[in-house]
Amino acid sequence: MTLFGSRRWPVTLRHGPVLLRPLRRRDEAEYHAVRALNTEWTRPWDSTRPPGSSGQGITYAEMVRSFAADARAGRSLPWAIMWAPEGERPRLAGQMSITGIVHGSARWGMAGYWVAQGLAGRGIAPTALALAADHMFEALELHRLEVAIRPENTKSIRVVEKLGLRLEGIRPAFMHVDGAWRDHAVYVLHAEEVEPEGVIGRLAGP
Repeated sequence: MTLFGSRRWPVTLRHGPVLLRPLRRRDEAEYHAVRALNTEWTRPWDSTRPPGSSGQGITYAEMVRSFAADARAGRSLPWAIMWAPEGERPRLAGQMSITGIVHGSARWGMAGYWVAQGLAGRGIAPTALALAADHMFEALELHRLEVAIRPENTKSIRVVEKLGLRLEGIRPAFMHVDGAWRDHAVYVLHAEEVEPEGVIGRLAGP
């Protein structure tokens, strides 16, 4: 893993052609284009607002400002996933976030991610999750990583299984996703379970 700059936000991480960096205002056109192209791909796994929820959707600029404020306050780690093979212009491949970060005696966070359909199958999601996990364990000294996945999302389950996260259980009606309250399988990893070479070192495993 390569860390660019400070361990405090903004943080940029890289391993091979996978780059994690904050979303920028100038990414807006590309972000909307990628999201539009992948609407059907991500819809079954996208969070939604329950009926009767208050508040309106936010603009892209408001989203970027909110991400940055939460990151600086230590509440989240919101990255764009960039696909950046050597010699090519980096392009937006998806998003990786560690949210709900709790410090104090708990010291945990929950990861969420998506990768564009056209770039699926290249190991981008496992690499991005490994980079994020190593950063939260090492730089933030968090203890517990959670990933909540709908049991039907077999592609995402393969990502966490590849990195050796363990299934802890099922949380019924855990999150409002794709228009309804959905059960989620919770996969976890604790800091003391990680080898000296980090979670990124697990990518070379079987």
